[in-house]
Amino acid sequence: MEYCIVAGGPTKYIPELKSYDSSGVKWIGVDRGVYTLLESGLEPSAAFGDFDSVSGEEWSLIKERVKTVNTYQPEKDETDLELALNWVLTQIPDSIKIFGATGGRLDHFMGNLQLLMQRDLLQSGVKTEVIDVQNHLRVVKAGEYTVHENPSRKYISFVPVTDSVGELTLSGFKYPLNNRNIFRGSTLCISNELIQSTGTFSFTNGILMVVRSSDQAS
Repeated sequence: MEYCIVAGGPTKYIPELKSYDSSGVKWIGVDRGVYTLLESGLEPSAAFGDFDSVSGEEWSLIKERVKTVNTYQPEKDETDLELALNWVLTQIPDSIKIFGATGGRLDHFMGNLQLLMQRDLLQSGVKTEVIDVQNHLRVVKAGEYTVHENPSRKYISFVPVTDSVGELTLSGFKYPLNNRNIFRGSTLCISNELIQSTGTFSFTNGILMVVRSSDQAS
């Protein structure tokens, strides 16, 4: 089962959610993201948050329409999105997509990126992506991966998350690499492109953030 989590970020950065819907998807709402789901005509299976960003009318609608609503005090150690993501991991998902996690406050965005580096999430091996109208973002452990051409996400960047990433090899890319060690703070692997329908990247140690982007929203 794929779990799609919608957080409370600005809706202008959220793609058309129904295009990601199918019988194999469960939708989870986080704070104002619950209302965003309802506005999109999608029914959340569960909701999480302190709901300090919704109006009284919106809160009444959420309580009326969503069967499982998990409420928390605003003063807590975890963000609403972290609480939702931790719960989703207990459901043994096949994959996770997160929307509404970009744009707006920079501290919220940085915190959301940190969630992708959680030890439990990385160790689970569950493919988890943050998606907005211009970007697909994920964090991966050492290994070999295949990427496919996607004209709407032309650019592919590789950003070291750990102090170093060992022996990064890029094949099928405009700017190939062969067993190159790269270090946190480097911009060497920003804005690459595929020159074939598929390409591969591999590395022997460390953690990479992989970002697929377009110049304009699509």
